[in-house]
Amino acid sequence: MQALAGILLPSASVFLLLLCNDREVLGPWMNPRWLNVLSSVIIGVLLVLSGTLVVTTLFTNVNAAKVAVWIATGLVAAAALAGAWSWLTRSRRPPPQPRPRATMSEAERMNWRMPPLALLKPADWSAARKATLLAMYGYLAISVLLLIVKAVKLAGG
Repeated sequence: MQALAGILLPSASVFLLLLCNDREVLGPWMNPRWLNVLSSVIIGVLLVLSGTLVVTTLFTNVNAAKVAVWIATGLVAAAALAGAWSWLTRSRRPPPQPRPRATMSEAERMNWRMPPLALLKPADWSAARKATLLAMYGYLAISVLLLIVKAVKLAGG
């Protein structure tokens, strides 16, 4: 059960981060950039811990510290590749349209409410966001499947 909770925590955190960056949902309470960076680092640490938990649960004879270092190295390499790809393809993307900046008094900000769900537009996801979510779904599916196999093996003998 602990391994399953460890697998689900990073994915739940990713969905929470996506929600915290939706201007239409949170309006003036949307995450600033520094908080997104901090959240991404925290989610990266959760992924390392989650991956280490899964690997050490499946293969009890491996060194957890070495597994954590390998997973962390892989995450850092993946983040560096994604950053390089984003930087290299930036010139091919159309320039972002400036959003009109609505000035809001403190009272308006405090009384701001999310519009009803029926009025929200569907999220417009970038290719990078789709790839990230696909990788997360793959991690979840493979990890849960491997844990099920391990549980069946333990129950059977």
